[in-house]
Amino acid sequence: MSENFTNNQMTSALPPIIFAEASVHSIEGESIFDSSEPITHENVSRYLNKPELIDKAIEKLKNAGFEVLHIGAATINIAASPETYEKVFHTKIVPEEREVLKFGKKSTATILDDPTTKLSGLIDASNSDLADVLEGVALNEPVYYFSLGNSSLATLERATPFESTPSAMPPSVEGFYLNVPDDVARLLKADRVHATGITGRGVHVVMVDSGWFRHPYFVQRGYQANQVVLAPGAQNPAHDESGHGTGESANIFAVAPDVNFTMVKQGGFSFTSAVVNATGDFNKALELRPDIISCSWGFDERERRPLSAAERTLSAAIANAVSQGVTVVFSAGNGHFGFPGQHPDVISAGGVFVNSDGSMRASDYASGFESPLFPGRKVPDVCGLVGMQPRAQYIMLPVEPGDELDVEEARIDPRSGSTLVDGTQPQDGWARFSGTSAAAPQLAGICALLKQANPSLTPQRMKEALMNTAIDITEGHNAQNQPARPGNDLATGSGLANAERAVQTVRNVH
Repeated sequence: MSENFTNNQMTSALPPIIFAEASVHSIEGESIFDSSEPITHENVSRYLNKPELIDKAIEKLKNAGFEVLHIGAATINIAASPETYEKVFHTKIVPEEREVLKFGKKSTATILDDPTTKLSGLIDASNSDLADVLEGVALNEPVYYFSLGNSSLATLERATPFESTPSAMPPSVEGFYLNVPDDVARLLKADRVHATGITGRGVHVVMVDSGWFRHPYFVQRGYQANQVVLAPGAQNPAHDESGHGTGESANIFAVAPDVNFTMVKQGGFSFTSAVVNATGDFNKALELRPDIISCSWGFDERERRPLSAAERTLSAAIANAVSQGVTVVFSAGNGHFGFPGQHPDVISAGGVFVNSDGSMRASDYASGFESPLFPGRKVPDVCGLVGMQPRAQYIMLPVEPGDELDVEEARIDPRSGSTLVDGTQPQDGWARFSGTSAAAPQLAGICALLKQANPSLTPQRMKEALMNTAIDITEGHNAQNQPARPGNDLATGSGLANAERAVQTVRNVH
């Protein structure tokens, strides 16, 4: 994907290729773009594609010059040049700069829009030759990983993978931090579950992220990972140019070491920590028939307004997955008002910090808030392990040598002079980071334990088990300055997930 999506680029130019979701007329006739109610697992069947129109829609899209990348239940993932969209739909696509939160700081992102429609990012298909098969097209928007990242440094220092074999053992550096797998498993009480024979065996977890590098850390421990699956628009399955997906996946294995793991490498990734084909990526994961999907990324949505066209298509994809019995975990954000982390159907992952003395407090790096998009929805549901401000360098994680996080966390930014050093070397294949990007795969790992213990669990029952057995956190405050108090609160939701108690609970359900 073009680097026009970075806020360092001129916003007057459009990218050479635009990803979008084409929505076929729905089964019950109500457009996904006109819905006045949230699209959830309870009503998503109304918005799925009319089966008899799908083949015709694909043929007409291809004949019009679009590349059909993936066929989802509610939308068709497509790509083409801006000129193709404008010609076929008789419209004009314009770039707009909007304020977002990137890496804990206010910034801007370039959003593509059609100014002739009221809904953000929607192209009206009614005046085109595709009106008989399509109700509209949603221009995809950039989403961001909820972990560390600063593309300027990575772009300056690294352009290609660094060819070296990293150590399977983490380096020993100064300061307090957690190691995988032992510390993460112990603090989430997953080690006690492992001792009973519950290790996630037979449960398929798909992570949608920046990619996965077969690090010696994973190989030495015998973790089972399938071949990386490329999402539409993604390249280089053997490499993880960011390091985010590789590192955060170690959290899943720490909690559920025998899980059947697949990484879906996201498309449109280009040293920006921005992904511009989110719905297509998610639907690719669902195609793999997982039990659990883990996502550590999202939009920053803090205003009370209608969901954009792209957010509606992603909502439908998530709701469709949950309606099929797939448990979906999303990060709440790191100071963001994370979406889809605030969608009612997902398990929303917040953060708790456990200090060296065992004391626990809300992470001031992690998000917690009342949703502006879904009335009554409180975020997070439950928490994983997340570090503290300023950078949450809390968990030592394996990454591809010389990738973005490996370089960035071991250097000082030559532009700003800010200290980023985590004690590791810039090409050693290890980096310290966390964020709610770590919490989501930790919770996904616990869900895998629950699924092995009780294969009949629904996503809703899975969420209840996590929330009802969590360790209550009463100290500290989160990134939105929400205080932790006894009981459920906006700082940590129900508290820190407790794998042992959660598994005990679901084992008693018949």
